Amino acid sequence: MIGDRATPGPEMDLSETGMSLGGLYVYPIKSCGGISLATAEVDERSIRHDRRWMLVDEHGVFLSQREIPRLALVRVGIGGDGLLLDAPGMPALDVPFAPEGESVLARVWDDLVEILRVGDEADRWFSRFLGVPCRLVYLPDRSVRPVAPTYAKPGDRVGLSDGFPFLMISEASLGDLNGRLDHPLPMERFRPSLVVRGCGPFAEDGWRRVRVGGINFRVVKPCARCKITTVDQSSAETGKEPLRTLARYRKAGSEVFFGQNLIHDGTGVLNVGDAVEVIELRPV
Repeated sequence: MIGDRATPGPEMDLSETGMSLGGLYVYPIKSCGGISLATAEVDERSIRHDRRWMLVDEHGVFLSQREIPRLALVRVGIGGDGLLLDAPGMPALDVPFAPEGESVLARVWDDLVEILRVGDEADRWFSRFLGVPCRLVYLPDRSVRPVAPTYAKPGDRVGLSDGFPFLMISEASLGDLNGRLDHPLPMERFRPSLVVRGCGPFAEDGWRRVRVGGINFRVVKPCARCKITTVDQSSAETGKEPLRTLARYRKAGSEVFFGQNLIHDGTGVLNVGDAVEVIELRPV
């Protein structure tokens, strides 16, 4: 059991109403700043543009805030032709939606994926800001990265996220955590895709399938949290929270959990305010 609501209790039923999508986020460059959206197109991988770019080291291995917290300070916008980047002390940088650079292989955890180099200018920009040699790369449409088969159906695909297309957290779960912390944390610290409003704390732990707007999702795995949650996304400073507090009541084995990983069963458009409906609960 994870915490107080790992399995559905008697108060949880499919007739619960009034839940809605309270937040919607996209993270175009893995481990860089996210963007709060009012509406989003969902494609076969995730929210459009979500984690289609990432930084890799000289060996082609992905970089994240785990090793380089300063990545949090890279702010990303979406323009008409590409991404718009800025960071403290750096000039603005434009990144095209579909770069045509050299095709190489990169590693995301245990996956080797075909990616494209964005270009020398982007590599110099990030290397200067981060203080380490690195390259900005892009996952093209032709490159297929399947979701781990333990949790997926044949044909499920994902971009360059750690493993799953979506992460869902409820406002009430964050409220419960913040009630235990000396200093409350914003939702951005946990980098969700979907934020649910109108349910109880950790209600999402008991869901197996949900519908958001007109799109169905499978709730496949609790999200094990790493040290990125200890990085202040506005300053890149690190600390011990929230992992220290989460470990007191959200720990199973050697990991702590907060939020649920989702896989979608269709494409379409999501809007903040869309109804969130529980279609199926996890068996008790």
